[in-house]
This record gives sequence, C-alpha cells and structure tokens, in this order.
Amino acid sequence: MDFARLIREIPDFPKPGIRFKDFSPLLADGQAFADAVAAMAAPWRGQSLRAVVGIEARGFILGAAVARELGIGFVPVRKPGKLPGAVREVSYALEYGHDRLQVQADAVPPGAAVLIVDDVLATGGTLAAAAELVEGLGARLAGAAVLLELGALGGRRRWARNQPLLATLSY
Repeated sequence: MDFARLIREIPDFPKPGIRFKDFSPLLADGQAFADAVAAMAAPWRGQSLRAVVGIEARGFILGAAVARELGIGFVPVRKPGKLPGAVREVSYALEYGHDRLQVQADAVPPGAAVLIVDDVLATGGTLAAAAELVEGLGARLAGAAVLLELGALGGRRRWARNQPLLATLSY
C-alpha cells in the first residue's frame, strides 16, 4: 500500500520552521492503518518479545496496535507526572526543545526482550531516551520500529546500538 499518500505535511507546526508529518489520514483509513501496523510488526515476529514500549503520544497508537498484532504486552512511556508508583526518568533533547520521559520502574522484568515503537524518527532524541529507559529497567532491547523516518534530520546516527532500527516510510 502507498502509505505516503496518506501523510499530510503541516508547515510551521508546532512552531515556525517545522514541517509536521500528520499521519491522521492513515489512521482514519482502516485498511491502511491495519496494513501499516502489519508492516511495522512483520520484522519482529518470532523474536520472543515480551512487550512493546510505546512513546507518548502518537507512539501509543502505533505501539499498542503493534503489540496486539504480535500478541504481546504494551508498556507506555509517558511525560512526567502521568504514571503512578515508582518511575525511572530520563531527560533528552529534541529538534525544537528539551523534554523528559518516564516509565514505571516495574514495567517489564529484567532480561525481558522489548521493542520500542514510535511514530517519527526525527533527530533521534526521543527514541534514544526511550532506549535508555528500557536499558535502565534491565530489559533487553530488541530494536525499534517507527512509521516515518525524516532522514535529513539524522536521527539514525543517535541510535548507537547494535539492535535494528526499522522505518516503514522514509522522507
């Protein structure tokens, strides 16, 4: 399926100079959404994964769907103050500022294999922060999957790991 036809570009969002990739039309098309989730999950089948870690907020949509497709659990990585109980936290830089992410400290058992899923790989800060959180839990990072990779922003360079990083679409 031609997923690219269902990605809108919104100029100057969330701030001037940013060209936001809106995949809401893809989500609104049931067949395209199902096909995109299947494409994101396919490389990870049969890898004995325990959970998908999805990054707030659009990574929740894709991550939960990929977890369901693989028949495994889903772990949300959230902005500060959204998770109860003990959490692990990491600060990171993104293409237009700084942010923090948290995960519940007992989200996955040590040694469990997990896959990180997010919507877009831009500068790579968010994905690298999520990887740091996963590794801080003692889990085994199997790799990461994103729907869109914005290659010109060089985010893949920040993925300084031996695990695969797979993108369904590249711009």
